[in-house]
Amino acid sequence: MMKIRIAIAAGGDSGEYEISIKSATVVEQHLDTDIYEPYLIIFRGNEWSYTSAEGNKYLVNRDDFSLFINDEKIIFDAVFIAIHGTPGEDGKLQGYLDMLDIPYTACGRTTSAITFNKYYCNRLVRSFGVNVAPSVLFRNEKVIDFEEAVKTTGLPCFVKPNSGGSSVGMSKVTDPSELPAAVHKAFGEDQQVLVEGFIPGREITCGVITLEGNVHSLPLTEIIPRNDFFDFEAKYADGMAEEVTPADIPSKTEQQCRTISEMLYEKLDCRGFVRFDYIFNESGIYFLEVNTVPGLSPSSIVPRQAAVDGISLKELFSLSLQQALSR
Repeated sequence: MMKIRIAIAAGGDSGEYEISIKSATVVEQHLDTDIYEPYLIIFRGNEWSYTSAEGNKYLVNRDDFSLFINDEKIIFDAVFIAIHGTPGEDGKLQGYLDMLDIPYTACGRTTSAITFNKYYCNRLVRSFGVNVAPSVLFRNEKVIDFEEAVKTTGLPCFVKPNSGGSSVGMSKVTDPSELPAAVHKAFGEDQQVLVEGFIPGREITCGVITLEGNVHSLPLTEIIPRNDFFDFEAKYADGMAEEVTPADIPSKTEQQCRTISEMLYEKLDCRGFVRFDYIFNESGIYFLEVNTVPGLSPSSIVPRQAAVDGISLKELFSLSLQQALSR
């Protein structure tokens, strides 16, 4: 039987490049090789390449997303998207693959583009009746009114690139004098910067997958950062955050969070596995963001949540590919 050829898309053009390579390597290691034949494709700018076990490098033909190896043209049956950030999480790669009629894991191009834009996503989520923090959007070419922003969000507030992940370029601001430098830092990562009000409380996150055709939420994780907030270091440096799975929180809060996450997964037309992040306090649950290509490295959250639910990495990745191929 011919194996199903899978391109694992990795790398990308954001500050999450190295994290993406780690995630893709985990995918490659855990794909069911009785069924799938994986090819790890590294994206970096205009160069998309595959390096064989022998160390030979082959460039992808971007006319049809194929490889030519040893006089054989390799056509892919599906693409496993493991690029965090652009072009794998913002809809660009999805749109390209749609034009070539190649199935892929992760959300479609419209969902990816909207959810990657935190400002638009927050407003859409709020329209579904979910709490979000007050926020202001700054555009690079516009005059910035720092005073008006603080009036809207209050202090402390978080300043972050509007499109991006892994908390790259993010700052917590406690004094108005710190805001210009924080905004400048975030503009180093994106043309738009989001300033969000601080919501006190405990941070929880919920992975959601499609299981046997039904939307299924995974056990929650509580994130307890040793830093002031869950920044890049807290996410990826050993010992900088405690991640408790399943979260030790009231069962009513857990059920509410899982219900909201499953609703958002459907309303936003998500596919594959997705992670929703929240803060909760005595006032309720507040949506922070959605990760449509969540981390898959050994220290990542969704694989741990799946494991608590009895789902191995091999099963998790197979579920996502089966959903993609069935479309």
